[in-house]
Order: sequence, then structure tokens, then C-alpha cells
Amino acid sequence: MNINGFFILIFIGLTMIFTLFKPLNIKTQDFVETPLLDIQTFTLYELDTVGITTLMHGESALRFDDRYVVAKIDYTDNAKKYRATMLADSGIYKDNIVNLSGNIVYNREDGLVFKTQKANYDRIAKVASSPTDYTAFMGKSSMKGTSLKYQSEDKKLESTKVNIVYQLKEEKL
Repeated sequence: MNINGFFILIFIGLTMIFTLFKPLNIKTQDFVETPLLDIQTFTLYELDTVGITTLMHGESALRFDDRYVVAKIDYTDNAKKYRATMLADSGIYKDNIVNLSGNIVYNREDGLVFKTQKANYDRIAKVASSPTDYTAFMGKSSMKGTSLKYQSEDKKLESTKVNIVYQLKEEKL
């Protein structure tokens, strides 16, 4: 075999390799955030010089760098004048804001209760808000609406499309 035949054979072999063999297709993966802790049935306390300011219970929680993701959350804010308790199917606690979803019950020490499916609570501003339909109760009075913003410190409630049933006090004769 002469040198030209040898190079022709190598050329044909390399051409076959180039056209017939496909390179290995390696799939790239996007890694999602990994939790720092996975906690089951827990109680979290936040304390200051006065005492317990926040109490949070849950069935399970994932602790990330910047937030807690909690299942069956029971959150109590005891930092100001009135104690507020919130129960929900799930919640995310991040930057002093609690985002709740699923069967939420907000109960304040002075008797205000409201129920909704989605709500946010700002610990610093003491504001509870819900962009979804809700039902609120105060004693025998009730109120329904399509959105809610409750400023806890001022006892001020803003709502849209409201239907109120107000029970007047009966005087005894």
C-alpha cells in the first residue's frame, strides 16, 4: 500500500467517525435551592427584653437561608398591645412577613376573627391583608368581602365589596 492509499483510508475513517458518531449529549441540570434544615413538629420562639414576641408551631418546616416554609402553621404575634394568632395549611416566614395560604383563621385577642384562603401579615407594620374573599366576625356581627386590609394597631379595616350584618346591643327593660 502506498502512502496515498494510507491517507485516503485515514480520511475515510475520520469522515465516517465525524458523520456517523454523535457526541454524548449531556443534560445540564438547574439545581434548586437546598434547605439548611428539615424540621418536624417544632416550636419557634422569638424573644426580646420584654419577653416572647413571636411563637410559631408547625408540623414540618424547611429552613432556607432567608425564610422558613412551614406546613400546618400556627403563628402568634405577641409583640404589641393585642396578641394575634393565625392558623393556616401552609406559610412562608421571610423578612418579618408571614405569607399564609389555605384555610386561614386570624384571631385577635380583642375578639376580631376573619377567615380566608390567602393572607399576608407584616409583623413590623402590624397589618394583615387578604386579596381573596373573606368572612370576618366580631361578637355576633359579621362581614363578608372580596379583599381585606386590617391595621391592627389602629383597629382600622379596609375592604371591597362588603356585606355587613351588624348586631345592635339590646337593652334590657
